[in-house]
Amino acid sequence: MIEMISISSSMLPLLFVLLFSFSWVTSAHTHEDFIECFSLYVEDSTDISKVIYTQNDSSYPSVLHFAIRNLRFNSTTLKPLVIVTPTNVSHIQAAIRCSQKNNLQIRIRSGGHDFEGLSYMSVLPFVILDLINFRSVTIDVTNKTAWVQAGATVGELYYHIAKKGRTLAFPAGLCPTMGVGGHLSGGGYGALLRKYGLAADNVIDAELMDANGRVLDRKSMGEDLFWALRGGGGNSFGVVIGWKIKLVEVPPTLTVFNVLRTLEQNATQLIHRWQYIANKLHEDLMITTYIRRVNSSQGNLTIQATFAGFFLGGVDKLLQLMNESFPELGLAKDDCLETSWIEAIILNRFPGNTSLELLLDRTPRFVTNYKAKSDYVKEPMPEIALEGIFERFLEEDIETPRLLLVPYGGKMDQISESSSPFPHRAGNIYKIEHQVSWSEEGKEASKRHLDWIRRLYSYMTPYVSKNPREAYINYRDLDIGMNNLAGNTSFKQASIWGRKYFKNNFDKLVRVKTAVDPANFFRNEQSIPPLSSW
Repeated sequence: MIEMISISSSMLPLLFVLLFSFSWVTSAHTHEDFIECFSLYVEDSTDISKVIYTQNDSSYPSVLHFAIRNLRFNSTTLKPLVIVTPTNVSHIQAAIRCSQKNNLQIRIRSGGHDFEGLSYMSVLPFVILDLINFRSVTIDVTNKTAWVQAGATVGELYYHIAKKGRTLAFPAGLCPTMGVGGHLSGGGYGALLRKYGLAADNVIDAELMDANGRVLDRKSMGEDLFWALRGGGGNSFGVVIGWKIKLVEVPPTLTVFNVLRTLEQNATQLIHRWQYIANKLHEDLMITTYIRRVNSSQGNLTIQATFAGFFLGGVDKLLQLMNESFPELGLAKDDCLETSWIEAIILNRFPGNTSLELLLDRTPRFVTNYKAKSDYVKEPMPEIALEGIFERFLEEDIETPRLLLVPYGGKMDQISESSSPFPHRAGNIYKIEHQVSWSEEGKEASKRHLDWIRRLYSYMTPYVSKNPREAYINYRDLDIGMNNLAGNTSFKQASIWGRKYFKNNFDKLVRVKTAVDPANFFRNEQSIPPLSSW
């Protein structure tokens, strides 16, 4: 069974509507009060109309929905009273101060990829601070560093790195529309995970605005707060304005491959074997496994596994490594493509096209309804367990089930659990992202798919990490526990979800939160609570 707190997530939509309807009526005046307050704090009040959007503005819907990446939340009634799109630091300060003055929550959005929509929804009256205009990227080639503002996307960061040279890179994710602010705050990973660790492992400084409106860097915020930002979720501690990151070196030639195998082509046996070698391969090689349902050549439903390889080197060396460690896959030279790091990133999202400008498009290729959950695997699953997963994938009333198996090992084994809030290091073979997506509209379709993924998650219990059952904060999942929607949250209650994301690091995160935001201004359904909430 999924461990839950006092209310089940199936009740949340009704509860959200009831709470929000009440709170909206009691705070109808705050819309005008917020704007009046804002104009008093900003340096130049003449351009407020270009920064603030209310529900009376014709552009409000497009600004709100532009960065909603999950259609499950696209028609939500939980809309902000105001959207602030700051263009300078004084706008962020004003948004914080005026939210506090008017008893409004604040939600911070950089790319809109929060899996549960927490960057643009709240059951209580709230303001969205949308950092879309904070997106500058400054590359220092000599020192191999960069400053990137929180509203930039991963694609924009990669674009500016590539413009300076093809042998510099950064170990962030493969999705170019993710916002850098949230991605790095939760850890962030990509194809360089086994070579260089998480994106957050390569952050060397940060700019944060705290609840008092102060702009802090690493030196002025102190090492404890800097530690907390790199994997503990920046939305608990303040507004991350920008990151200083350490760039990494990659060879001019990389090799990538995608090998597809169905059940009829021994996919089950290959996935089973992959578990024994994926985290032990040379750190220059990462083989991620994608599992999905497809139609077979005979027209029947079957399971297809894609073994996606990313190797920091040429094809000949790759084939030698594969023949030594994973000959069962039968990788051939024709399966491989030699390319550059940046072209491999682009091809992953835009097959057949390597134009750098594609990375600047903030619009996802497709947006759908989805629900995701995460797990960590420390012992290989038996084949019978995999077969049970596949049986559930073949249920015909479910649209698009997927599993993503991300191998660990390499650099991840060399970094201690306490070096950052992200604790999932040595001892993990791989991470799982469970996901189901659907296009069918309506509450019944949504409930059917949500019930399905929760049953799958329950089925996986014997085969994944235990005490706690670990989870990845950037694959946010409110099913594993939530804070109280209003009022204080006890340490015991928050620990239900907190230990799953952070293990023992949760205790230090609470201490940092207490020091920097004791009034708990920056909060949401899964924010770190201060000691005063115990």
